[in-house]
Amino acid sequence: MRPERIPLFPLNVVLLPGAELPLHIFEPRYRQMVKDCLKEKSEFGMLLSLPKGVARVGCTAEILDVVKRYEDGRMDILTAGRAPFRVVELFTEDPLLEGHVDYLEDRETPANPRIQRELVELFEACHTLIFEDYPKNLPGAAPEDLSYVVAAALPMDLLWKQQILELWSEADRQERLVAYLREWAPHLQKSEALRQRAGGNGHGLN
Repeated sequence: MRPERIPLFPLNVVLLPGAELPLHIFEPRYRQMVKDCLKEKSEFGMLLSLPKGVARVGCTAEILDVVKRYEDGRMDILTAGRAPFRVVELFTEDPLLEGHVDYLEDRETPANPRIQRELVELFEACHTLIFEDYPKNLPGAAPEDLSYVVAAALPMDLLWKQQILELWSEADRQERLVAYLREWAPHLQKSEALRQRAGGNGHGLN
């Protein structure tokens, strides 16, 4: 059983279930949080930090490894997203933000095979255009995690990633991603064409 009250780490990032996230921990309150989590083998909550506060839906982070410890107490850690949650109540009296949370369970809604195939094709196309490399993380992905794998791998707008995190079924997440990538892919193709043209005629882009 995961605890109902957890420490929270607001940051300008959206952590998705299954995704790995390296973090540099330097503030004393978060250094203590990491020490407590390591000691108790517990998770902390990652929340997207927004200009007017924090998002109310986040994802717990498990500490996989302490990659480096610095003499002044700072740490480089590797975390992985685990369980989506919604904040029911925020506790702000201590330096470390905490929240009473409800964990979000996916509804058992089967994904549409046609949408799933289109998502894979769009992901492969976008990934290749952005990174000039074919994605290597699809073969080992479970079908129910496909949307999280795609959203974590691509440098999508953070608010779009947040939307994916807040959806309660794999079918809904896949449909939302397909809609996003259908619009994004043509822009990527246009950018790639411009880049190749600039590289081919000796002139750089301004």
